[in-house]
Amino acid sequence: MNMNTRKNPLMTAIFLALGLATAVQAEGLPAYVAGQPLPSLAPMLERSMPAVVNISTTTNIQVNDNPLMQDPFFRHFYNVPNMPKQQQKNSLGSGVIIDKNQGLVLTNNHVIDKADKIMVTLNDGRQLNAELVGADSEADVAVVQIPADNLTELPIADSSQLKVGDFVVAVGNPFGLGQTVTSGIVSALGRSGLGIEGYEDFIQTDASINPGNSGGALVNLRGEFIGMNTAILAPTGGNVGIGFAIPSNMALAIKDSLVKHGEVRRGLLGVTTQDLTPELVNAFNLENKHGAVISRIESNSPAAKAGLEAGDIIIAANGKVVKDSHDIRNIVGLMQIGDDVVIDYYHGNDKKQVTATIGKPERPQLLGEKLHRKLQGTVLSATAKNQVEGVLIEKVDTNAELWRIGLRPGDIIISANRYRIHNLDELKQVINPAGGLLLNIQRGQEGFFVVLK
Repeated sequence: MNMNTRKNPLMTAIFLALGLATAVQAEGLPAYVAGQPLPSLAPMLERSMPAVVNISTTTNIQVNDNPLMQDPFFRHFYNVPNMPKQQQKNSLGSGVIIDKNQGLVLTNNHVIDKADKIMVTLNDGRQLNAELVGADSEADVAVVQIPADNLTELPIADSSQLKVGDFVVAVGNPFGLGQTVTSGIVSALGRSGLGIEGYEDFIQTDASINPGNSGGALVNLRGEFIGMNTAILAPTGGNVGIGFAIPSNMALAIKDSLVKHGEVRRGLLGVTTQDLTPELVNAFNLENKHGAVISRIESNSPAAKAGLEAGDIIIAANGKVVKDSHDIRNIVGLMQIGDDVVIDYYHGNDKKQVTATIGKPERPQLLGEKLHRKLQGTVLSATAKNQVEGVLIEKVDTNAELWRIGLRPGDIIISANRYRIHNLDELKQVINPAGGLLLNIQRGQEGFFVVLK
């Protein structure tokens, strides 16, 4: 072994993992240089890199340069129309070809979110327009489609077989530089509770991941897809050796739903859980120290019908160990309506097992053309936020008129057409699809009126 190999223990270990000279000879490379073996990831990367693509997006946004134009009070008082300027916002990221026959590319939702145009650049320099197949903001996964012409796809590995210490390679488009490769190891598995995504079960790695790597591939030394690079922990804005990737099993399960339905149709179990802390272990007088404590059961939910009760400790679901509340959330979050989930739990000191059928969740109502075309794309729900009863605006489409007149998520509708309203049913009763709509809005400690014509 030469001095360069001795000074690079990572490459030495990689070389040993690849099977020494036998693996190198199998790829047609020289087995020895100056009598010494030559370790390299190049043969594997030559096969893998064509399956990793660069993604660029263009989003048309409307902006008001004059801050007074952003104030609905000012516009209403002076009867000034809202005429924002059009600007284009560009962003860069990465993606992974996972189906060469259908031209399916896996990436992060935040890479393509709200994009008006998605462009995919292949390893060979081809630039292709992509169409959005579906996206899931909760898990930050999206699928786009490109023409299936002479593409290379990545083989998929079972991410549940990963071990801390396994060597990995990250491929992506950091800072828009183009395809870049970094190597490292699996630093940790099952990272959750970070507040990065709604559903978290991250692979943590020290392979350098930087802005622009999002949506790229994390591969093993066989060149198999084991995760999708998604986030970094970087107080200074750059890589500090703590990166996170969505495991391939999770990403592919979401992909299947997006391809089939265009969305993830998550079901409902009907439990609220919390982590099993040492204090709760003592309070419940438990021998088991891991699991998720059921703190609330929704009435008439699948969990209630299965016989689960508040205070029960879930320790496994469908054979997967539940260490904390994030685990049960992730497991249920990947299941579809109608799926069965087998739950192992403790009721007191008695270990039990039940089967529950995932039900249809009751989501906040999306008001569309059935009520009023002006409210299309707006999600509303009844609320008593900050002791103010009304209808909470949870989501506003940035292209909708509500957004253009200045309304934002968190605003509360307290009256409509001069009628005091407390819930969605009362709002429905006062909406006249053929006429205008006068809304009284509460925002924090302020109140104002807006008119939808």
